[in-house]
Amino acid sequence: MSTPTPSGGTPSGPTLDTVEHAATTPDVVQPYRDLGLKEDEYDRIREILGRRPTSSELAMYSVMWSEHCSYKSSKVHLRQFGDKTTEEMRSKLLVGIGENAGVIDIGNGWAVTFKVESHNHPSFVEPYQGAATGVGGIVRDIISMGARPVAVMDSLRFGDLHHPDTQRVAPGVVAGVGGYGNCLGLANIGGEVAFDPCYQGNPLVNALALGVLRHDEIHLANATGLGNLVVLFGARTGGDGIGGASILASETFEEGGPTKRPAVQVGDPFAEKVLIECCLELFAAEVVTGIQDLGAAGLSCAFSELASNGDGGMLAMLDDVPLRDPSLRPEEILMSESQERMMAVVRPADLDTFLAITTKWDVEATVVGEVTDTGRLVVRWRGQTIVDVPPRTVAHEGPVYHRPYARPAWLDARQADTPDALPRPSSGEDLRALVLRMVGSPNLCSRAWVTDQYDRYVRGNTALAMPDDAGVVRVDEESGLGVAIAMDCNGRFGALDPYEGARLALAEAYRNVVTAGARPAGVTDCLNFGSPEHPDSMWQFERAVTGLADGCLELGIPVTGGNVSFYNSTGDVAIHPTPVVGVLGVLDDVARRTPSGWREAGQAVYLLGTTREELAGSEWAWVEHAHLGGLPPTVDLGAERTLGDVLVAAAHEGLVSAAHDVSDGGLAQTLAEACLRYGVGARVRLDEVCARDGVTPFVALFAESTARAVVAVPADREARFADLCAAHGYPLARIGTVDDAAGPDGGQGLTVEGLFTLSLEELAAAHTGTLPAVFGV
Repeated sequence: MSTPTPSGGTPSGPTLDTVEHAATTPDVVQPYRDLGLKEDEYDRIREILGRRPTSSELAMYSVMWSEHCSYKSSKVHLRQFGDKTTEEMRSKLLVGIGENAGVIDIGNGWAVTFKVESHNHPSFVEPYQGAATGVGGIVRDIISMGARPVAVMDSLRFGDLHHPDTQRVAPGVVAGVGGYGNCLGLANIGGEVAFDPCYQGNPLVNALALGVLRHDEIHLANATGLGNLVVLFGARTGGDGIGGASILASETFEEGGPTKRPAVQVGDPFAEKVLIECCLELFAAEVVTGIQDLGAAGLSCAFSELASNGDGGMLAMLDDVPLRDPSLRPEEILMSESQERMMAVVRPADLDTFLAITTKWDVEATVVGEVTDTGRLVVRWRGQTIVDVPPRTVAHEGPVYHRPYARPAWLDARQADTPDALPRPSSGEDLRALVLRMVGSPNLCSRAWVTDQYDRYVRGNTALAMPDDAGVVRVDEESGLGVAIAMDCNGRFGALDPYEGARLALAEAYRNVVTAGARPAGVTDCLNFGSPEHPDSMWQFERAVTGLADGCLELGIPVTGGNVSFYNSTGDVAIHPTPVVGVLGVLDDVARRTPSGWREAGQAVYLLGTTREELAGSEWAWVEHAHLGGLPPTVDLGAERTLGDVLVAAAHEGLVSAAHDVSDGGLAQTLAEACLRYGVGARVRLDEVCARDGVTPFVALFAESTARAVVAVPADREARFADLCAAHGYPLARIGTVDDAAGPDGGQGLTVEGLFTLSLEELAAAHTGTLPAVFGV
């Protein structure tokens, strides 16, 4: 007797595993564990269907019930984002959590859609294509909302800068992000890059995309209208990325053990560029009633989500799907994550117009199904039924886990290990040397080696980009209406206290947006954590989600959508909790945006906010002492909100010519970057800040207290600016002036009076040399 194969046949002659066949062969052994399903999950599928699943159904359930697609371990906590969103917070929210991307009303009939997602695990396996297809996937989410994509950002985290594998991963990821985005003609306006040993085996590649649209142009992912046609268009389906993101992102890389290595998706940005223009013309012609991009889980996701979100069911003909590889089995076709594909629901009367537009753009389009009233998702292959399922059980009613979580036993010791006893420099000479080491350290050095590989100004609407605090894009050329976006997180703060770490990430992104002069309006997040099956990691996740939800409520801005990435672990060693937060703000006129550096000598330099002795988790503690312990800086979101009110009003009134937040590296880093931005120096004194706040010059320079910013104010506007701060009750100190002769021998430089002088040439050499020295020019 022959042993059955997973598809229900025998090694000598496999037969098609149809629904009829599955009903009559209940005892066939199926490889559900190899596909990532647990035994109880497999049993639940059998209970739903009243029989064993066919091999095609098993493929669909396995990818759609994966952690990456179903959020089965995170749903119970993510509900806080909706529960803690007030009606006032929803007032500008046109589309919220649950769709492909959130949509915010920015005024004058304009809206923007934005979202961040992870492509972490594929980028470790194959850095270039993993990162490139991460960009492509998030851009298609934006297209599927009916918007024109206009910009991208990326938050990247790698292992130790000098580790050999970082030399493999980082250049490939950066090239992939730049290669795909540049070919699409999308400005890469900002982001972040960090290096830490905790990310050595689990780099993080979080990609954000921004799109613009009019209010009446919003499209959603649903299949409605009995008899409407389901059209697959774009690239053909191949064998690349079968189960890729959905399976890779749902397991841990076990050190030394066997791991799944499905093919990483292969992207074609030129095909996607054509697809963008084709979609926009289809939307303009009003021939699309519903649309879904094909990303993780491929056709399994598109069929089931469109049907689940609709008002009936769907019949799909899988053998009508155009293939690059005709040898693909039905299960592989359903699981393939081939890129640059979209699925639309089209009225029969509009099909000819739809096909005429796709033909114009040389985009292949094929009718692969129709909307039914059965309430079932039925998929046929060569005349036989291979899938017959309730679509909601695949797309939206998967497992929901209340994973056990507990505060880690080791956290008390970590928090008790404060940096108070670490040696600190005090002399001017030692502080000078420390500034040079810090500005050249891996997490504070110039990112030009990265950002110079990106086109930051394509399309001509970029008003600010890296290295400014936020990326700013003009939306409406006539009025100047635009938006600012920033992405931020400090994983070390999360490792010290995940609740406060999430709030600190939110606070920094919020602060970066307001320093640009924009009023914050919405949040997206990418929550990167270890295994949800480990109580320590699950506790960190719960704390971070709660902290972020509480913080958004306090700041009055809603979470519009985002992504969860679990299983960022190697064996039992997880990454630091890394909740990356993106904040979007609105500028009535981008001509009033505020850059991060000053240009004109004679302007006053002010420090806003209060400095405290907060060095736990700081760059100084890590760079100088490899120390991680204590409690992170205090988060005062009320102060952040007031600081934002001051900075936005100051930008609107033209009171400040530059504004730069104080965060990683402290005031020393802020001053150095503000000077280097346009090559104009400054002369500052710390006496007033030290006396008022009761801190030493070292603490004044390197503490990472929150709710602070440095601004440059023209002399004739100082009184008005001081009045503005006083009206808001916000502390400020005049710490110096912009000075183009503050360096040695009267050249450009940074002088901290009574302590040290640095030429901008020295600062620039230390700041810009680090990454090229490692990765090459």
